Amino acid sequence: MPLDRSARRLLGMLAATGGAVSGASLADRRAALAALAQVADEVSTTVSIEHRSIPGPAGPLALRIYAPHETTNGPQPALVFFHGGGWVAGSLDTHDGFCRRLCEAAGCRIIAVDYRLAPEHPFPAALMDCLLAVNWVANHAAALGLDRARIAVGGDSVGGGLAAAITQIARDAGGPALALQVLICPILDVGRRGGSRETFAEGHFISHAAFERDLADYAPEITSDDPRISPALAEGLRGLPPALIHTAEFDPFRDEAEDYGAALLAAGVHTDAVRHPGMVHYFYALAKAIPYAEAAAGVIGAQMRTALDGADKSYRYPWSDSAAS
Repeated sequence: MPLDRSARRLLGMLAATGGAVSGASLADRRAALAALAQVADEVSTTVSIEHRSIPGPAGPLALRIYAPHETTNGPQPALVFFHGGGWVAGSLDTHDGFCRRLCEAAGCRIIAVDYRLAPEHPFPAALMDCLLAVNWVANHAAALGLDRARIAVGGDSVGGGLAAAITQIARDAGGPALALQVLICPILDVGRRGGSRETFAEGHFISHAAFERDLADYAPEITSDDPRISPALAEGLRGLPPALIHTAEFDPFRDEAEDYGAALLAAGVHTDAVRHPGMVHYFYALAKAIPYAEAAAGVIGAQMRTALDGADKSYRYPWSDSAAS
């Protein structure tokens, strides 16, 4: 499909102002992403929000807990969510609108994690913060009103990569057991070249040069084939939790996510994959600028409801367009 009209308009505006993810300095980049989220996303007010902090390795680690207003009896499922932003930017606020929409659509708690950012806190700080948060949620499930058997992890962009890596670490460590992984436009192979990386390297929200700067800031001493930053390159994928993988047609990171889905399937992991036609990286968090983001959240949320109810063991392959198209 052609590039979505709203996405094209937004990309044109970003190009005219220097872009949201390729500022002259890290401070500019962070400020631009925050400003973009403020003006280009819609914030629903129909969910309840609780702000908490837990002990972290470098001080308190902030969590934002979203709860849908719909009520059900008994312990609830939850998704521990890690935001994108290239390991160096992004925050609870830049993904607040998306977390609200997903909470409504999925009918489950969303626990967003304010992990430490590079270059102030390089690898493995972000991964360790996210892993600590997952373990804390699992260990405090009863007190939080959660069903310990229905805790999922997920994230977008680099947050999706963090989530995928955590499923592998948790499996190898013998827990916590995770019910689902939700990977939205994830970055799963940082050294990837060719294919969508080359085709959409410029002019589609994030540039190759910006990504390379982010990677150098986050993991200056880690090789790109380390599965902790490139979970797609892990040697064994059996025994991982079921996966929901959502990609965007015009995303530089599309191919690695789709290849990871195929590898999960080959390893016997239940995988449901959707490629969103005409979309670009980060589209799902820009609902005011790209109306399709609302429909995409509905698709992801509906899949999460089914998967976390324990009823859905199906998958679609080869890759299908979103039901929202």
